[in-house]
Amino acid sequence: MGGFALLLFASSVALVGVCSGGSDAPRGVAVGFVFDLKAKCEPPCEHAGVCIRNNTCRCSRGYEGETCQYANCYPKCKNGGVCLRPGKCRCPPGFGGKYCHKVRCDGGCWNGGECTAVNGVAKCICPSSWAGSKCQEAICPQGCRNGGICMAPGICSCPVGWLGGACHTAVCGRPCLHGGKCISPNKCRCRHPFSGPRCEERKKPH
Repeated sequence: MGGFALLLFASSVALVGVCSGGSDAPRGVAVGFVFDLKAKCEPPCEHAGVCIRNNTCRCSRGYEGETCQYANCYPKCKNGGVCLRPGKCRCPPGFGGKYCHKVRCDGGCWNGGECTAVNGVAKCICPSSWAGSKCQEAICPQGCRNGGICMAPGICSCPVGWLGGACHTAVCGRPCLHGGKCISPNKCRCRHPFSGPRCEERKKPH
């Protein structure tokens, strides 16, 4: 009985030895993994990849491809970014962040515009009252006539001699007389039978 117990103990030690011996295998390698010490890879494995069989590379973490030539970014680089090394993307113009996931409009977006990607291009989306690449141009729905400039939504800056929301009202420094109407700066349109710069002259009947 004592001999049987000793035999059982010895076989347990052997089993433990087999298990502990297996812990020397490379991590992440499945049972049945074949590593040929004489293997040759042409072209050679890159980025610390190991040649495990002829022309077969085992890539280090963060690289992939037949010769481990490609860096692998996870998550993938977005918006056309290129993975330079594991976890490092090179972003195209208009994009930034670790994975090119942030949209950046050159110079920013003004007046409440929002920078967003449109067909892979960073672009400012403007509120309805603004336009331009940076939302810098105010929109005057009524238009600005006679050389007026839209300065803010719906507000025109008028040149000298013009007034009104659309710079449509002429200003005469001296008022037109006898029902005459100011039609351009300091120019009156007179009613019959009046004439002159201010409609001050009455035409004599023939």
